[in-house]
Amino acid sequence: MKNMDWDIYRCFMTVARAGGLTGAAQVTGLSPATIGRRMLEIEERTGRSLFVRSQTGYVLTADGRLLFEQLQEMEAAARKVENWQKEGEGMPVVRIAAGTWNAWLIAENFPAICTERDAFAISLSIGEARANLAYRESDIGIRAFEPEEAYLASRLIGEVAYAAYRRKNAPDGGPDRWVAVAEEEAISAYLRWPHEQAAGRIVATVGRPRSLLDLARAGAGRAVLPCFVGDLDPLLERAGEEIEPLRHRQWIVMNNDDRHRREIRTVVDRMTRLLRSHVDVFAGKRPRRTSSA
Repeated sequence: MKNMDWDIYRCFMTVARAGGLTGAAQVTGLSPATIGRRMLEIEERTGRSLFVRSQTGYVLTADGRLLFEQLQEMEAAARKVENWQKEGEGMPVVRIAAGTWNAWLIAENFPAICTERDAFAISLSIGEARANLAYRESDIGIRAFEPEEAYLASRLIGEVAYAAYRRKNAPDGGPDRWVAVAEEEAISAYLRWPHEQAAGRIVATVGRPRSLLDLARAGAGRAVLPCFVGDLDPLLERAGEEIEPLRHRQWIVMNNDDRHRREIRTVVDRMTRLLRSHVDVFAGKRPRRTSSA
């Protein structure tokens, strides 16, 4: 077998993590067809079947899992070299992995995380899959459950509540209409909820959670959103009470070996202050609205 470019291996790892071509396309910017051809190429050149393909996605075979594990070690080594090079250039990068809505909050408040005076840059990776810090894929992650890995340090932020939202002043009559993320992309519990509780009433599906907010604002239907998103949006109102089974706690996590690096410690401290400053609205306590005279 001739040596393959590292980019093809990285594409393989992205498909494995995303569980399919659509998710990998969102990460890489390549088309699903291009990624599919690359996966066929790597299988042909290795002489191994690496995926079980189905309508619901791509699942690694035993050979695929073995290759993925070996490539993780290579990826970790490559990232160490990249970090070393960047340190030599004087601009280290702090990599944050966050879900759609925490990433949205960080972006909305970016100067609270990184200022023009800081000697580091931020790389924000957005996705619903669990942040994996074992092989230094990220420096900092936000998780919806307490980490069990011994190599991780964590900070509890608080609880996150969810509810259904609709456009303000939307008519109460008519059919019960819902919008949702496509079922194969519904990784998190709140994304699965419409499929489990309102499957016959979903009038629109999208490929990413961020579009749920746009559809709800447009009056397309009800969307399940974190309360800190829906309650802060002036165009939306709750369509019912909190969906209590979806409530969970969340943690900031970081690798024990890296958490004392100055730039990582700085970003973790700032993220902690930012998220804890929203602890009440995270927990579903509605903010007071001030009316202008």
